[in-house]
Amino acid sequence: MVYKWHNSIKGAIHVGSHLGDMVEPSQSKSNLIKSFFLRVSDLLNLAMSTAEKIECAVIGAGVIGLAVARALALQGREVIILESEDAIGLGTSSRNSEVIHAGIYYDTGSLKAKLCVQGKLALYDYCESHGVTHQRCGKMIVAVHDGQLEKLEALQQKAVDNDVNDLIWQDQQTTLAMEPALNAVASLLSPSTGLINSHALMLAFQGDAESAGTMIAFNSPVLGGAITDNSIRLDIGGATPLTLDCEIVINSAGLHAQRVAGSIAGFPPEMVPGTFYAKGNYFSLAGQSPFSHLIYPIPEEAGLGVHLTLDLSGQARFGPDVEWVDKIDYEVDPAQGDKFYAAVRSYWPELPNNALIPGYSGIRPKLKGPGNPPMDFVFNGPAEHGIQGLVNLFGIESPGLTASLAIADEAIKRLK
Repeated sequence: MVYKWHNSIKGAIHVGSHLGDMVEPSQSKSNLIKSFFLRVSDLLNLAMSTAEKIECAVIGAGVIGLAVARALALQGREVIILESEDAIGLGTSSRNSEVIHAGIYYDTGSLKAKLCVQGKLALYDYCESHGVTHQRCGKMIVAVHDGQLEKLEALQQKAVDNDVNDLIWQDQQTTLAMEPALNAVASLLSPSTGLINSHALMLAFQGDAESAGTMIAFNSPVLGGAITDNSIRLDIGGATPLTLDCEIVINSAGLHAQRVAGSIAGFPPEMVPGTFYAKGNYFSLAGQSPFSHLIYPIPEEAGLGVHLTLDLSGQARFGPDVEWVDKIDYEVDPAQGDKFYAAVRSYWPELPNNALIPGYSGIRPKLKGPGNPPMDFVFNGPAEHGIQGLVNLFGIESPGLTASLAIADEAIKRLK
């Protein structure tokens, strides 16, 4: 299908996504579409009284949306990304631990387990080939007393069941030889766990998608839509409203995915799961960290416990905790630090007083509330709801960053 864009796009001025250079109006339409992303000013020129037509619309420019758009564009499809914010990755994608997970914790046979292991391998290859900053630093999961040894053994077995076969059991002597500041009776070493610059990864996905012809419309929230006889119609807000008729829609709106799906007339409301927010706060360490590995306690309800991670410069941070909230609010309450001291001192007793500084927070898009077991990723496609061309991605929390390439491939498979 050919884009049905208004001819006035020929006179639009675009801003390059990487260089920020202004483009002369005389540049050809085809080069503009292939080389630059649409800004809101462009949509002013595109607005028409009738719906515009496009092959694929991806909702959300987080790491998942960018990965999906990249994969679609590399298949030769015409793609636009609709992003409600004014830049990429301002939600969950930029508010996490930036850890490349091994695939240890997730229920065997689940999408989380499968896509994490597949995605980890693909992500390391991608980082190498695209120059995305990352580090295979490894992580240690620690038992701080004998009563946790059984849980540690169970984690090792779950890892094997999930095709994670590189974990190393370490007794107390070996554990403390590697990390002398720890309080631990044993540990599991995961050598394939690593760190990644999530923003650099998103820029790389963005660049691939751009090179393959993808456009992005910032400040363009999806307000609603409808299922029609031959398309999925989306109503786009912003400075000038716009309506798009799409053959394919991938809803990767993260924390807002359920709202978006529920706003599309003709989509079965019973197919929209509940929305629950699990906030995770992070505190940074003032001063130098004594650790060279990531340090994880035994997992807790709704999360992996208050763990110690490092950024790529070696600065330590702790989190996330689990705080159930009713609305999206990223402010970190300094008073939360009190429980951080207790949690961290269980495995690092020498954590100094006044060493934790409020850092940042993120919110996990949960499908069940407190007291419920973690749920799997949900790919809600034509096989589930019967609407051709529409795939909703619900509950894409950790390990979404690690699994992003695999999630994109799986989302496209679900179109069939």
